[in-house]
Amino acid sequence: MRQDNQLLVITHLAQLLTFLTGFGGLIVPLVIWAIQKENVYKMDEQGKHIVNFQLSMLVYTIICIPLVFILVGIFGLIILGIISFIFPIINAIKASHGEKPTYPLSLNFIS
Repeated sequence: MRQDNQLLVITHLAQLLTFLTGFGGLIVPLVIWAIQKENVYKMDEQGKHIVNFQLSMLVYTIICIPLVFILVGIFGLIILGIISFIFPIINAIKASHGEKPTYPLSLNFIS
């Protein structure tokens, strides 16, 4: 197993593809994690965090969409957008230093 902090950083930053394409933020990190989890040190642990975070953001977004009609959902979507943009960057920096990522509001789909 090899140490590859650059690939971990790329995996965290790949979540930002959602802002460019609308869907790549879950697919690309999932593919990188699935292919490299046995080859790269800490990829399995960090990949699970990333996938859990992306699935959690998807669930929260689906919950907020009907709440848009009572205006609460708009604020929820804005907050989710900010969290979805800021935390992949923060955790990419942590991964480059060998630290453990932390994602708020992350549900544990994959343990």
